[in-house]
Amino acid sequence: MGTALSLVAARIERLPLGKFHRRFIVLVSLGTFFDIYDIFVVAYIGPTLQQSGFLTLKQFSLLMASGFLGMFFGTIFFGMGSDRLGRRVSFITLLLIYSAFTLASAFAPSANWLIVLRFFAGLGIGAEIVVIGTYVTEIVPSYARGRYVALTQVAGFSAVPVAAILAWLLIPTHFLMAGWRWVMVIGAGGALLTWWFRRRLPESPRWLESQGRVAEADAALRSLEKESFSTPEQSLGSPPDEREQIEKPRDQERASFAELWRPPYLKRTVMLIIFQTLQTIGFYGFANWAPTFLMKRGFSLLHSLEYTMLIALVSPVGPILAVWTSDRLERKWTIVLLALLVAVFGLGFGSASTAIAVVTFGALLTLCNHWFSAAFHAFQAELFPTRIRATGVGFTYSWSRLSAALSSLLIGAVLAYGVPAVFALLAAAMTGVAVVVATMGPRTNRVALEQLSH
Repeated sequence: MGTALSLVAARIERLPLGKFHRRFIVLVSLGTFFDIYDIFVVAYIGPTLQQSGFLTLKQFSLLMASGFLGMFFGTIFFGMGSDRLGRRVSFITLLLIYSAFTLASAFAPSANWLIVLRFFAGLGIGAEIVVIGTYVTEIVPSYARGRYVALTQVAGFSAVPVAAILAWLLIPTHFLMAGWRWVMVIGAGGALLTWWFRRRLPESPRWLESQGRVAEADAALRSLEKESFSTPEQSLGSPPDEREQIEKPRDQERASFAELWRPPYLKRTVMLIIFQTLQTIGFYGFANWAPTFLMKRGFSLLHSLEYTMLIALVSPVGPILAVWTSDRLERKWTIVLLALLVAVFGLGFGSASTAIAVVTFGALLTLCNHWFSAAFHAFQAELFPTRIRATGVGFTYSWSRLSAALSSLLIGAVLAYGVPAVFALLAAAMTGVAVVVATMGPRTNRVALEQLSH
C-alpha cells in the first residue's frame, strides 16, 4: 500500500477539482503575473536607461545583481520563514513589500537609488515565487498538482509580452515623467490590487496540520470540501474505506534545517543546489539581457525592443504546453530534455545575425525556457515534507538568486568578448542542469507528497 496518509492528506487527495480550486488558482496566479512582470521589466527598460545616460552598462549589471541579491535574502528569510508563519501570511506580506519598493523605484532620482530600491523590491519577489509553488503543491491533489503549478506559470509568463509591449509603447513617451517610470508604476499598482484580493485565500491545511493546529486544518478543509463537492454528504471527512490508510502525521515533529542534510533529503538537497546554481545562468542570462545583447550586436534600440517584443509573445506557450504535459510526462525527464534544448537554441540565438534568425531562435529559446520553468517549479516543491517544504525549497532556490546576482556581473564581463561567448557559457550551464537532474533527480508524477517524503 505504501506510506500511510494523514487524515488531512487523504481528504485533499480525494477532492475533485471544482469551484474552490478555480478561485484559488486565479488569485495565486495574479500574484505570479506581477512577480514575473517585475523580474522581466528591468530587461526591457535596461537599453533605454543606458542610452539615455541614466546608468552605464556597469550600473545596469549592478541593477540586475542587486535585484537578485535581494531575492536571495528574501528567499532565505521569508521563503523559509513560511514554514513558521504559514503560506497565506507569507503571501500577503511579501506582495506588499514588493509593491511598495517597486513603486518607489519608479521615482528613483538616480542610478544609485534605483539599484538600492531594486534590492528591497527583490526581498518580496524572490520569496513570493517559493511560497506560490509550495502553497499550490500542498493544496491541490497529486493527480493535478503539476498542471496547477503550470497554470500559475502560464499566468506569470503572460506578463512577459505585457511588459514588452508596455515598454515598446511607453518608453518613447514622456508624460509628466520618463516612459520607463510608468512601466514600473503599472506593475506596482497591479500588485497592490492583487494584494487586496489575496486576503480571501485560505491557509494550507497541510501546513496547519504540521503545526499541530488540527482543528483549524479541519475547518479549512471543510470549507474547501463544501466548495468542491456537489452534495453535503460528500464533505464530511474521510470515507470509511480510506481510514485504514490514515495515520497521525509525522509532520507535527518540529521542523529542523539539519534534516535537509540527512537521508533521504541529503541527495535531493545537493541536487537542487547544483541545479539552481546552474539553471539561473541559462534562464536569466537570456531573459534579462536579450535587448542588451541585440544592441551589442549592432541593432538599434527601437529594433531591439521590437524583436524582444515579438519573442516575448510566445512566453505563455511554454507553460501552456506544461499544463498539458506536466501530469502526463515524467517531470524529471521533461526537465532534462528542455535544458538541453535551451542550450542548443541559445547557441543559435548567440550567432544569429538576421532579424528572422534572431526572432526564430529567440522564440524557441523562450518557449523551452518557460516550459522548463513550469516543470521545475512543480518538481522542486514535491521533494520535501510539509514541515520543511518551504525551508528546503527556499534554501535551495536561494542559490539560484545568488547565482543570478553573480552571473549578472559575470555576463557583463564576458560580454566584452562578444555575444557568442556569453551563450557558450549559458549552454554549458544548461547542459550541467540536464546531467545533474538525470543522475540524481527522483520520479515524482502522481505520487502523494507524504509518500514522496519517505
